[in-house]
Amino acid sequence: MKKITTEAQFNELIQSDKEIIVKFYADWCPDCTRMNMFIGDILEAYQENDWYELNKDDLPELADKYQVMGIPSLLIFKNGEKTGHLHSANAKTPEEVNEFLAEHIS
Repeated sequence: MKKITTEAQFNELIQSDKEIIVKFYADWCPDCTRMNMFIGDILEAYQENDWYELNKDDLPELADKYQVMGIPSLLIFKNGEKTGHLHSANAKTPEEVNEFLAEHIS
């Protein structure tokens, strides 16, 4: 998973004409650490997609803009538009994440 470190980088990446997945996280977040324990297999299954991670504490304006109220959250973007949002409450297990991706990735 590649890191997004600036708002300009984020804005450029989400303009892609293919779906990209952005994980919003924070270093202090125990659920983010738990997700990191199972996300590897999911990354492999969806390796045709570009995956990025963004520390919401470093870029809080992006978290606000895209209504990321809890972390970890997975957001899918295509052509500059948010096409999917898995809120933290529903991102606790590999099954929940896989179900979300199956529904939102074409």
